[in-house]
Amino acid sequence: MKNEKGVALLSVLLLVAVLSALAVAVLDDIRFDLRRSANAESTGQAQWYALGAESLARARIARLSDANANRTSLEGDWNGRWQDFPIENGGIHARVSDATGCFNLNSVVQGASEQWQRRDIGLRQFSALLRGIGFSQRDSASLAETLADWIDSDNTRNTLGAEDDAYMGVVPSYRTSGTLLSEVSELRAVRGFTSSSYARLRPFVCALPTAELSPININTLSPDNAVLLSALTEGALPVETARRVLAARPREGWASVDDFWQEPALANAVPSDAALNQVAVRTRYFRLHAEITYAGADAFLTTLFEQAGSGPARLAARRWGRDE
Repeated sequence: MKNEKGVALLSVLLLVAVLSALAVAVLDDIRFDLRRSANAESTGQAQWYALGAESLARARIARLSDANANRTSLEGDWNGRWQDFPIENGGIHARVSDATGCFNLNSVVQGASEQWQRRDIGLRQFSALLRGIGFSQRDSASLAETLADWIDSDNTRNTLGAEDDAYMGVVPSYRTSGTLLSEVSELRAVRGFTSSSYARLRPFVCALPTAELSPININTLSPDNAVLLSALTEGALPVETARRVLAARPREGWASVDDFWQEPALANAVPSDAALNQVAVRTRYFRLHAEITYAGADAFLTTLFEQAGSGPARLAARRWGRDE
């Protein structure tokens, strides 16, 4: 009888232990699910605040356009200036900037989807930019032609370029894209663009959703990026001369492209007809960078707007995550 009572007691104790372990496991699952739900809710709310910042940016761009429909200048200190907006349990950190103060990598080709082919003037301008920031003449030509091969639709290798066969031998193997770059970071997959060369080039380039030659607004271009103007003229305009002209820019900007080219310092710079059309006094593309913190969650948003004419700016691209 005593043995039976002992076995019964052990059975009860074992059952209690098992139930306790199950209860702890269930409670852990519940706590994890609650934490995951709270994190998801916070992240979702942070993203909604980011989209709110996008609406504010669109309104800011509209005000710039309404202030002067013919030109975009730096008046108002808006370009690239970070602004903070407090929100409950967090904040919005955002800036609007001119997205044309860069070389459009997609301009090394021309044509249409599935019919992209190299554009010689775009290649020459990109090579000039690379030389202007310290690349050798051969490396500049090679990187430009390799990029054109990466984007173009054919499988014919440029003299210094690289087509599919150059990428099929690496591990893991891959092919050229055959289409426009969506982000500058895609350069990391292109042969010859090492980490160091990418880091050196990154501040001066962008990947606009068009193959048009870079539409650079001279009224907002920083003197630090004067090498871009030199590249448009394929080196005919020295970088230092371009920097001095930009540093002496009128406070309200140049009223027209002709006023800019009539600057005495530019008398010896003879750009091509295509380069003349690249220079503008009005910004076409704007970029928003927004960083949101809310209840322990973070959201990062980069948005590209196109302001081609009158009316609200068009959403051209949206990217979630930190800018590379």
